Amino acid sequence: MKNNSIIANRLIKNYKKLKSWTKQESIESFRLYEKDIPEYPYIIDVYKDYALIYEKGKKVDDDLIGTRQKHLGEIIQAVKDLLDIPESKVILKKREVQAGKSQYEQNDDEDERIIVKERNALFYINLYDYLDTGLFLDHRPLRKIINKSSKDKKVLNLFSYTGSISVAAALGGGHVTTVDMSNTYINWSKDNFRLNHLMFSNHIFATKNTFDFLREDQSTYDIIILDPPSFSNSKKMDGTFDVQRDHAILVHLCMNRLSKNGVLYFSNNFRKFKLDDEISATYQTRDITERSIPRDFRDPKIHCLFTIEHKKITN
Repeated sequence: MKNNSIIANRLIKNYKKLKSWTKQESIESFRLYEKDIPEYPYIIDVYKDYALIYEKGKKVDDDLIGTRQKHLGEIIQAVKDLLDIPESKVILKKREVQAGKSQYEQNDDEDERIIVKERNALFYINLYDYLDTGLFLDHRPLRKIINKSSKDKKVLNLFSYTGSISVAAALGGGHVTTVDMSNTYINWSKDNFRLNHLMFSNHIFATKNTFDFLREDQSTYDIIILDPPSFSNSKKMDGTFDVQRDHAILVHLCMNRLSKNGVLYFSNNFRKFKLDDEISATYQTRDITERSIPRDFRDPKIHCLFTIEHKKITN
């Protein structure tokens, strides 16, 4: 029986708009739905032949629980029908902010990974064990920029997570240093390098606090990628990190390591972020957020992205 629900019709419409584009771009992971209809406040990401449905963690009034459950059932059925997949490949997660808990902390222990393709790169993703999968879909345009501009460049990727940007840089011909304070994510980055047949001998992996690395490192880099969390209270850090409060010192540390003609790509996902006036006055900055939001995302504030360069000295 054909599913004629409002959500089914919307998913069909969205999929038709994206299908040829994903094929042309060789993309196996994309955002299918992003709270398009207020009554269905979900996000749906497709990873190859899996669908990940994020349910917003906001509490629902008791009299609306039945309606929410009905809508969830409709959206699951619509995804199954559209993608022609079994319910075992439809994964539901609650996306909620939990005090003191990182979005990167392990939730389950299934350790089940699949491989997805993005243009000329392959990535391992984990659909079950963490809130995030190991691949930030909204940074797909940035990975493309880095891939196309890294040839023969020294590239530094800070707060590197699972190293997807490092892979993009290495496939583009860059010599990449990947820094994250999590052993789990450094090992995941190495797995992604192996998956893409990238030789470790050409690259560096550092399990290190970013602040400590920047203060101790004496190298200079042509490209630096800085994508810190909005907030962190990791036990591996002294105190807490707040991107609005602390980004200026972090940017200065990066600029100390940036070559004369190099570029720092500074991104974060704090929705009310404002670049410090001192940074704008000291360096050449440009807000490139608008062109860095992928076409499958409706939310223009999913992240912000700046390029920061040393000011050119003129006579």
